[in-house]
Amino acid sequence: MVSEAELKSAPEVLIVEDHKVSCDGGGGALGHPKVWYEMGDEDYVTCRYCDRLFILKGSEHDPNA
Repeated sequence: MVSEAELKSAPEVLIVEDHKVSCDGGGGALGHPKVWYEMGDEDYVTCRYCDRLFILKGSEHDPNA
């Protein structure tokens, strides 16, 4: 389960529709190399470079659901 602290500390929370996501840190000078993540059974994943939090849309972790 995504904790309230994780939601608050994440620089950006992105709601996505697929278990496989990519992140490049937003591109530009502040970006990082493009990396791919597979959520697996968790329905969320955090980028190891920039701490963006990706949450599967409609999952129990989705703050909008």
